[in-house]
Amino acid sequence: MPDVIASGLRVLFCGINPGLYTAAVGHHFARPGNRFWPALFAAGFTERLVSPFDERELLEHGFGVTNVVMRATATADQLTREELQAGGKRLRAKVRRYKPAFLAVLGLGAYRAAWNQPRAVIGRQEEKIGDTIVWVLPNPSGLNAHYQAKDLAAVFGELKAALDE
Repeated sequence: MPDVIASGLRVLFCGINPGLYTAAVGHHFARPGNRFWPALFAAGFTERLVSPFDERELLEHGFGVTNVVMRATATADQLTREELQAGGKRLRAKVRRYKPAFLAVLGLGAYRAAWNQPRAVIGRQEEKIGDTIVWVLPNPSGLNAHYQAKDLAAVFGELKAALDE
């Protein structure tokens, strides 16, 4: 999966890893039922509902997309702790290189494992990477039953509000 990335982004959104469908079509959060794109729209990051196939439009708004782990799996729970930790190290290096204002990690469990932060919660984290603020959002996969669409929109909206401050 190629990153959608540029220097100086407002937010670099970071998925856990590509699902098999997403990897097959070559676009981030592409599986039907993934709620990433609707949550971005509902929270005011985009003026319209962007399709995964138009993901490069995010760059025009100062947003990008990457993943903690690049290996595609059917579900994120197939990743090992070692893969997540190695991916966290690569992600930190990427953030130091591209210097986004915010890094938004989409998946609390993945963040906890990749950063060895077992007590982390959704929202702004104490840790920064250089000047980049780290923010954790729920995994937008349709498999994440803990967050309904309106709940995702609300927590994405908290990041949007912080970005606009």
